[in-house]
Amino acid sequence: MLECLLASIRAQTVSFAEIVVVDDASTDAAPDIARRSGCRVLEMGSNAGFARAVNAGWRAARTEWVAILNSDVELDPAWLERLLEAAGGVGFATGTIVDAVTRNIVDGTYDLVSRAGCASRAGHGEPVADGRGALRLIAVAPATACLFRREVLEKLNGFDESFGSYLEDVDMGLRCVRAGVPGIYVADALARHRGSASFGRWSSRSVRLISRNQVLLIARNYDAALFRSCFWPIVAGQLLWGLVALRHGRGFAWISGKIDGLRGFRPNGQPSPALREFLVQSERELHRRATQDFYWRWYFRFVTVAH
Repeated sequence: MLECLLASIRAQTVSFAEIVVVDDASTDAAPDIARRSGCRVLEMGSNAGFARAVNAGWRAARTEWVAILNSDVELDPAWLERLLEAAGGVGFATGTIVDAVTRNIVDGTYDLVSRAGCASRAGHGEPVADGRGALRLIAVAPATACLFRREVLEKLNGFDESFGSYLEDVDMGLRCVRAGVPGIYVADALARHRGSASFGRWSSRSVRLISRNQVLLIARNYDAALFRSCFWPIVAGQLLWGLVALRHGRGFAWISGKIDGLRGFRPNGQPSPALREFLVQSERELHRRATQDFYWRWYFRFVTVAH
């Protein structure tokens, strides 16, 4: 997978200034492959999660813009060119991420977040449409394949490493909302993604981490008043997500994650009208898109759409 990613980087119509590969104590030949391809390799010595690896990577880079790319991604040749052309004065950018197997189904675009602290990728599972030239301002870019202005990463001190892996990009997006930093979605900047290549989809480890990090997301970003006003959506949304985990045989992993997240739980975010407004607008869009998704259909049976 890394070889495919590096080949797609070399084929870009606008060249990358440098490539930094962060190795989280892998046991295959990935570091050697990266060095033979002319990449700078940072060997972390242990796997402490995606957030720590990304932080090490962007801090080692020396460019105004930093592309964050999972190793299971391949880029369309014009990916970087199209993002840079559209980025202008925003802090980050992302494009359309396509399922690498089917190639005609959307894996994700930008992220939406409910008041429950549960996130969803807009357009996931939908057919790839001709989005030529389509742009829109966004709040959360998936760290699967995105572009960040270095000064934004420095201002926010990078990704929160306590998340380890999963939802660290959503947390970054909510902090960008609170800091007044917008991003942009560029529909025709395409990347292909294999998805869950490291841990596996609905593995016990991924469910436990997501379950824990949903709680951390609320604790880090919600102030006490916002938490109280969202209490019922949080309870309904979190319990419903647990039922979905149970359907996949991962009920124990969900409980373990929630126990981890609730240790010392306290909403300690600063009051933010911008965050409140984002959650309202995000939940409205989730409601419009929720017609075919089991989780969101049931969520909006229990929770009134935010106004």
